[in-house]
Amino acid sequence: MYIIEKNDKKPLCLQLYQELKNDIIKNYKIGEKIPSIRKIASTYNLSKNTVERAYSQLVVEGYIDSYPKSGYIVTDTKYSDFNTDFSKGKEEKELKEDTLYDFFPARLAKDSFPLKLWKRLFTKVIDDTLDFGMYQKGQGELGLRKQVSQYLIKSRGVKCNSTQIIICNGFADSMGLLAKLLKNSNETLATEFPGYHIARKVFDSHSYKIENIPLLKDGIDLEVLKKSKSRLVYITPSHQYPTGVAMPISKRMKLLEWAKNTNSFIIEDDYDSELNYINRPIPSLQGLDNNNRVIYAGTFSKSLSPAIRVSYLVLPPSILEKFNNFYETRASRVCLTTQKVLEKFIEDGHWDKHLRKIRTKNKKKHNLMKSLLKEKIGNTMKIESQGAGLSIIINPTKQFDWLKLEKLTQKEKIKLYYAKERSGDKWQGLMMGFGGFKEEEIEKAINIFSQLWNKCIIE
Repeated sequence: MYIIEKNDKKPLCLQLYQELKNDIIKNYKIGEKIPSIRKIASTYNLSKNTVERAYSQLVVEGYIDSYPKSGYIVTDTKYSDFNTDFSKGKEEKELKEDTLYDFFPARLAKDSFPLKLWKRLFTKVIDDTLDFGMYQKGQGELGLRKQVSQYLIKSRGVKCNSTQIIICNGFADSMGLLAKLLKNSNETLATEFPGYHIARKVFDSHSYKIENIPLLKDGIDLEVLKKSKSRLVYITPSHQYPTGVAMPISKRMKLLEWAKNTNSFIIEDDYDSELNYINRPIPSLQGLDNNNRVIYAGTFSKSLSPAIRVSYLVLPPSILEKFNNFYETRASRVCLTTQKVLEKFIEDGHWDKHLRKIRTKNKKKHNLMKSLLKEKIGNTMKIESQGAGLSIIINPTKQFDWLKLEKLTQKEKIKLYYAKERSGDKWQGLMMGFGGFKEEEIEKAINIFSQLWNKCIIE
């Protein structure tokens, strides 16, 4: 007997459907006939329409099928594989790491994001002029692309206009799009080594062969690059990741000459050019290019927020043509509301003000961490990279037990990050991120860290 509660808020057809389904799963064999609609309606005093709706759902889901003059037959389905009770499964819980101090090398402090202003701009731009019923342009909103192009021309010397800008969903998305656009004409990607592991991983996931080109004191080794088979190279010329090397103008011109002569493309990742604390930012490589061989990649993650997931590409005309014929032009990569708020943020001058503020704040943090490191462990360490970005990279000057440092910091709930793990090379360095700290936290963090560091020096 089926339990049908006529006073229950649940519709009668749904109650009957569930009772029938459970009966079929537990008691019926393949090919067996179930009671007719008329019999069920009569037995349980239900309307014919109610029973038909229940049977119809069972047919749609494949539990039964209708055969002329034979009625409803149980179909050939492995019911034993079905798990109808999902309430017993474990719900995923958000795990919060028990960390005292986290030296993540690419993080901004929570209070650095202009939340009140962002909310106010959101309210201002979200109105009935926006069409939420249509798919937006895959290239990104024209207003935002205009603002980004104007900013790049003014601050980085990039040669571009709004038609060349592609708004993307973070760095990995930018690289993924390039990997797909360039796949038919390139099978190999040359990368700086050591270099940024995410770029390497993205192109590797698209079946590119990766050629690791070693670094010299002035950047990528051009002679090795020239001998490689690659006609596509990824570099970070203004602030090499992770060593901090800047490529001089003479070498930049030679690299551009190589690209021109070999019909190659250069991916210029200008990931943290806004955060320079000692010298003025070095103009972009793309701005020196007169032959459309440089693809420029930038992001708002290091200076505004990694959470909003907005990056951008500046494509040369030949690759832009490929993009315009690409299937991914049909849908936006970043949500409409985020793009419109960011457009207004830049247009009204808030981006320039924010940059000045974030640069000043992080310069203070940078200088404080640098002075504390020199004070606490100065004679046992050398600074490999500093003066830009969100971290200072250090290495020991004496014999050092890296494994011991890892164990001690884990025990004391200090989270550290190693260049070797994030650059794919034997080159080691400790990436001391300061961006995520409040200024008043840095001294306490370095005090604890320095005690652990000193315990790992091998006398």
